[in-house]
Amino acid sequence: MQGKIIKGVAGCYDVHTEKGVYECKAKGIFRKDNTRPLVGDDVCLEVLCEEPKEGNITEILPRRSVLIRPAVANVDQALVIFSVVKPSPNLNLLDRFLVMMEQQNLPCIICFNKSDLASEEMCGQLQSVYERSGYQVVFSSTVSPSDAGVSDLQQLLCGKVTTVAGPSGVGKSSLVNRLQTGVYMETGEISRKIERGKHTTRHTQLIALGGNSYIMDTPGFSSLFLFDMEKEQLQSFYPEFAEYEKNCQFSGCSHIGEPVCGVKEALADGRISSVRYENYKILYEELKSKKKY
Repeated sequence: MQGKIIKGVAGCYDVHTEKGVYECKAKGIFRKDNTRPLVGDDVCLEVLCEEPKEGNITEILPRRSVLIRPAVANVDQALVIFSVVKPSPNLNLLDRFLVMMEQQNLPCIICFNKSDLASEEMCGQLQSVYERSGYQVVFSSTVSPSDAGVSDLQQLLCGKVTTVAGPSGVGKSSLVNRLQTGVYMETGEISRKIERGKHTTRHTQLIALGGNSYIMDTPGFSSLFLFDMEKEQLQSFYPEFAEYEKNCQFSGCSHIGEPVCGVKEALADGRISSVRYENYKILYEELKSKKKY
């Protein structure tokens, strides 16, 4: 029998099949091959018991894509959710996530939630920064009567397997609940002192939105370290730099200290966001100073 892994916790996997969801273990052969099943995997299983539904995963079918962080398989795109306010978006953290997705060749949609609490000016500034950088930007609210942005997101997710991620306290679980029916994510309260929420997503799971549309809700993150790349690689993960690099004097320009740099010229003219560029410099220095073993 074939199915798709929709949840994995502590070596136990929920596998969705045409006959329902089976709780499965992975055969020992996977440990021998240093392979483990991932949420999103299409698998073969042997049924051990029909009531309750139990089985063993015997084969992982070929994957069309694999992400390292978060560790999921067969994903088409990413949806990263930050809030406009309460808490204010950590744009350095957002850019780190975008670099990770660029590194894994995964298209990314940015959703700024809680737009009902923000001014048009605040939303406009965020939209300008990230749309100019080549990303699709959606603003949403789960408390406004119109459910602003929810229908736009549903269209963007239609027919896709989308991994969803974001820091705590941004309303991620509430938004995921509005995008689907039947499975509800636990939501948490916001700390008034620091305007952050507790992590309410404790494991990765695949949720059906209907048809061939799925979302993978992944545990919240608070920091992302870029230890698996060299500083010279970073610029290639900033898509807005590409068209200006031909104007750099030197091949392999870092876009920081060189005297003639097309990227810095575009920055000075307002064609590249200063917010994005400053975050680029921070990440570049972080990679430059990392220890090599």
